[in-house]
Amino acid sequence: MRRYHVTTFGCQMNAHDSERIKGMLEELGLGEAASPDDADVVVFNTCTIREKPDQKLAAYMGEAAARKREDPDRVIALGGCFAEAQRERIFELYPAVDVAFGPGSIAHLGDWLGAGGVGVARGRFGLDDRDFAAELPTRNERSFQAWVQVSMGCNSKCSYCIVPAVRGREQSRRPGEILAEVQRLADSGVRELTLLGQNVNSWGRDLLPDIRTEFGELLRACDRVDGIDRIRFTSPHPKDFRDPVIEAIAECAAVCEHVHLPLQSGSSRLLKAMRRTYTRERYIELAEKMRAAIPDLALGTDIIVGFPGETEQDFLETLEVVEHVGYDSAFTFVYSPRNGTEAAALPNQVPHELKIERMERLVELVQRIARERNEARVGRSEEVLVEGPSRTDASVLRGRTRRNTAVNFTGEALAGELVEVRIEAATSMTLRGSQRALVAV
Repeated sequence: MRRYHVTTFGCQMNAHDSERIKGMLEELGLGEAASPDDADVVVFNTCTIREKPDQKLAAYMGEAAARKREDPDRVIALGGCFAEAQRERIFELYPAVDVAFGPGSIAHLGDWLGAGGVGVARGRFGLDDRDFAAELPTRNERSFQAWVQVSMGCNSKCSYCIVPAVRGREQSRRPGEILAEVQRLADSGVRELTLLGQNVNSWGRDLLPDIRTEFGELLRACDRVDGIDRIRFTSPHPKDFRDPVIEAIAECAAVCEHVHLPLQSGSSRLLKAMRRTYTRERYIELAEKMRAAIPDLALGTDIIVGFPGETEQDFLETLEVVEHVGYDSAFTFVYSPRNGTEAAALPNQVPHELKIERMERLVELVQRIARERNEARVGRSEEVLVEGPSRTDASVLRGRTRRNTAVNFTGEALAGELVEVRIEAATSMTLRGSQRALVAV
């Protein structure tokens, strides 16, 4: 049997796409290899949002090219956002690549590779003729959790972001298709869903006038599917977080009390330069409104440090918002210019050393707040979805709460079970406790 290996960089959408790539390759008769060294077909599903994934890809590609020189029959496929962004020169950058494909043309990869796993289709990317990867077979990492793609592409014009250029304009899946997939997943034993879109809470608007719907209705429809215990979604945009979505989170039993609400900056001046279309005040008002409507809500966020023109005052305003909102988690990023974006050409680029100094101050604050919020959970019981043994201690189990906090705990349970855990200790990243009793399945 010929074997494949998929290496994934970047976001949850890429993770979903990679599961579809794996399912498609297995449908072609290939088996999964434990490492690229053992694979006949090596696939890199790439990201280009930040500089670090580009650098990691270069190292991986160097190793793959060396293996291909030893075995010329080995096939290298390069896909994802980096491939799309570099569509005009991808084979010049990486001559060892046999097949290149963009995020919208994953469905064609099987045709290009063929059942034997060999083929060359240079220059085929296809933003104009996109297909949902959600329609492809899949191989989930865990049988009880699944991604569900509800839309692809993005209509926002954030000045730092390359996503619209590499994934195209927003396109929503029809609600009947989504719910049919959710029902199939529930029937197969999936208990937790994550609804995916580049701007997930603007789902449905492009379906007008044929279908009049919105994301809150989709959450309610998924909540009604028997067998689905938890529903998450990512990533939303603050400008599209409207009342029906907030009400659905508050009222639907399966929708988790966790929202990722990207801030990016606490400075209204920088938010305008980023083209985020909300102000610091509007963002804070939204966060407070959500906390008031959704009991025990956990808020996560994204923050960019060192956006062009960021002054010390701008940065201090970001720290003030972080302190005021009190995030349970945060992804923090040093700004890196992306070719083809408006921000890359802006004046007053912030020196790297200053970015790092500000990042250290931000991370220190984020970790303090997260630790305090987690320590407030000590003594409580939390419903935990078991994911398996801890990666560092096989005698301890790990899982996540509804609020998406990682928990390491002692007990006896199988992956995919819901258990009640008494929280006994906390850090900024995790909770620790002991199993009390099984939650009714």
